[in-house]
Formats: sequence, structure tokens, C-alpha cells
Amino acid sequence: MLYAAACIITLLALAHSWLGERHILIRLFRRGILPKVLGTEEFTKGTLRFVWHFTSLIALGFAALLVQIAGGVPAPALAPTIGWTLIVAGILPLVFTRGRHLSWIFLFAAGALCLFD
Repeated sequence: MLYAAACIITLLALAHSWLGERHILIRLFRRGILPKVLGTEEFTKGTLRFVWHFTSLIALGFAALLVQIAGGVPAPALAPTIGWTLIVAGILPLVFTRGRHLSWIFLFAAGALCLFD
């Protein structure tokens, strides 16, 4: 059952990113009605894009945890999966906001703590 749940969550994550980018974000950005956070509309666009895909990435991390749990991996051994998920998630604000959204610092820190536990 957990493998099936992981497959469903993976499909959901992929659909969320692809459909959201195609049908929501691009259309929203074309309207030209976004606030200029930190002085630019680009920062706002980058933040919205990173947060949208962050949700999908976290869902993929959950799917990976479900697969590990189904395989009998003990709870303490799940920390590296959480750590890598957080570190990869930290790349999103670096890329989409060019590091101006400071969440990457906290995501990297939390991810590193999980990896070096």
C-alpha cells in the first residue's frame, strides 16, 4: 500500500509542477498585476515560481520516505532523505530569486543538520 501511495504522490507532484507552470503561473505572470516585492516584479515572479515547485519537491521527498518505510528502513535512517530533500529544495530560491529570498539559508542548514545527525 505504501508503494502505491508513493506512486500517487509522485504523479501528483509531477502534475502539480507541470500543470501549475503551464496553466497558472505563466498566465498570472502575463497579466502584469504582480506587486513589486523588494523593488522588482522579477523577485515576485521568482518567489511564486520557487514556492510553487517547492511544494512538488517536498511531495517527492514524502514519496521517497514512503518507499523507504515500505522497505523496512528504520526511522533514524530516514533523516538523510529528509536532509537531501531540504538541500535540493534550497536550490529553488537560489535559482528562481537569485538568492534574494533567504529561505535557502534555512533549508540548507536544516538539511545539513539532518545529514550530519
